[in-house]
Amino acid sequence: MQNTLQDYIPKLSVSKVLELLEHEHLVVKIKRERKTRHGDYKPLANGKHQITINSNLNPYRFLITLIHEVAHFEAFRTYGPTIKPHGLEWKRTFQHLMLPFLNPEVFPNDLLPLLAKHFKNPKASSDTDAKLALALKQFDEPNNKTYIFEVPLGSHFKLYNGKVFKRGNKRVKRYECAEVKTGRLYLFNPNVEVELIN
Repeated sequence: MQNTLQDYIPKLSVSKVLELLEHEHLVVKIKRERKTRHGDYKPLANGKHQITINSNLNPYRFLITLIHEVAHFEAFRTYGPTIKPHGLEWKRTFQHLMLPFLNPEVFPNDLLPLLAKHFKNPKASSDTDAKLALALKQFDEPNNKTYIFEVPLGSHFKLYNGKVFKRGNKRVKRYECAEVKTGRLYLFNPNVEVELIN
């Protein structure tokens, strides 16, 4: 596991991460990209627990996602199966597990203030924290995608699933976009990556 993980996370986080994963009933699998999630956790019928993480994440997002999922495992073990997936027990566990990693040896200095703010009250996904998500994306491999907030008003864009939308006005934080085929309105976070259609 050590040889595999060190290819995906910041080098100075490896030993601490391996300590967190020292459970005989915990299995971590690295998967191909899934568009709807970065990772997940589930207890298995055989008494083991499984965490999966997408292989295409940059090292900082991979580490945050891995600790997010380990927090699900630890919260399940500590508080039982009836807690809310992203409730108070999980939040406190996630904060506790993440704290040792929030330093300049692991994360770049420009990310640390954003991470500190995020971990005061962590959300179900770091993607819902627009400033943090945008800051993390600067470490991704370059691609031909455009952020929703960069799409001009009235322009068309396509999602990974092929659906085409027309960008509308910004509400408080999110953008109202109409699916061209059905006319249904959807709200998009500003940092969603889409393919601009000329």
